[in-house]
Amino acid sequence: MPEPVKPAPARIDLTNHFLVAMPGMADETFERTVVYLCEHTEKGALGLVINKPIDITLKSLFEKIELKLDHRAELAAQPVFFGGPVQTERGFVLHESTGAESPYNSTLSVPGGLEMTTSKDVLEALAGGAGPKRVLVTLGYAGWSAGQLEDEIGRNGWLTVGADPAVIFDTPVPQRYDKAVSLLGIDPRMLSAEAGHA
Repeated sequence: MPEPVKPAPARIDLTNHFLVAMPGMADETFERTVVYLCEHTEKGALGLVINKPIDITLKSLFEKIELKLDHRAELAAQPVFFGGPVQTERGFVLHESTGAESPYNSTLSVPGGLEMTTSKDVLEALAGGAGPKRVLVTLGYAGWSAGQLEDEIGRNGWLTVGADPAVIFDTPVPQRYDKAVSLLGIDPRMLSAEAGHA
């Protein structure tokens, strides 16, 4: 008798979600990280780590690309973040939606969420006193090939929860991990590095 055909597993779309690293994450790069997923399709996933600042301020980053932040002084001391291990020499700007159509050359609009711009024109707009009100700038991004993220989630590597922009823009950096975990209704102290088996 032929084997019954198993239905294909339903594809999950975690676009506009946080990935929260479980304690005991095997990859030290992602230990205690919160990743905002900008895109998740059958081809893979792309996200930005939102809670790992590096030793560069926006002021010094802007100076390196010969721009000044004089008109947006409130951004000058804001840190640049490690966005992930891919293309770490490249900048990614996570920001609030600009509305209908983005005025920037290279913007990914996250359905129901934020926007991620990779073109320099967003930085030029900020330097000119315009641009998005709230931004998070990273160097690099986190990427997963087709099925890789689903595999990591299945092996208890990540928790997932719908993203809340307040965690990105309003929560102090040291509290972002715990705040993201609390969105699940879980006390972060209750998380264990061990997978639970009954």
